[in-house]
Amino acid sequence: MAPIAVGDVVPEGTISFFDENDQLQSVSVHTLAAGKKVILFGVPGAFTPTCSMQHVPGFIEKAEELKSKGVDEIICFSVNDPFVMKAWGKTYPENKHVKFVADGSGEYTQLLGLELDLKDKGLGVRSRRFALLLDNLKVTVANVESGGEFTVSSADDILKAL
Repeated sequence: MAPIAVGDVVPEGTISFFDENDQLQSVSVHTLAAGKKVILFGVPGAFTPTCSMQHVPGFIEKAEELKSKGVDEIICFSVNDPFVMKAWGKTYPENKHVKFVADGSGEYTQLLGLELDLKDKGLGVRSRRFALLLDNLKVTVANVESGGEFTVSSADDILKAL
């Protein structure tokens, strides 16, 4: 499947997360993003070095600025279970705006066409690193990395596009 691109509507699918009341929620991406401007940024793995020390902190640090430019939701997405994503999110006590969501079996990642095969590293099939800007479900920015790179999907890259 071709990777999601500018002009595409994000596919319908389900992701999971723990809400503010610590209740596990499984919701449709369309329900979460319809009628909103949403940043969906994907990382290959929770607790991994580039993801934990650069990618996620950038979105947390720039969240207020992103929101001031009309962004309604900032969602961190990874092929992990929701318990891992909850634990990872708690390692950022300063976070007020980034929602950590799980694609436990990688099904939504496959619908996006953004799988990254890391079996040779013992990690299975994960998500490529990416940042999408969605406006009412339509992709207006699609910054997708090659391999394990981190060159086009930062919070600053999204800010430049807003």
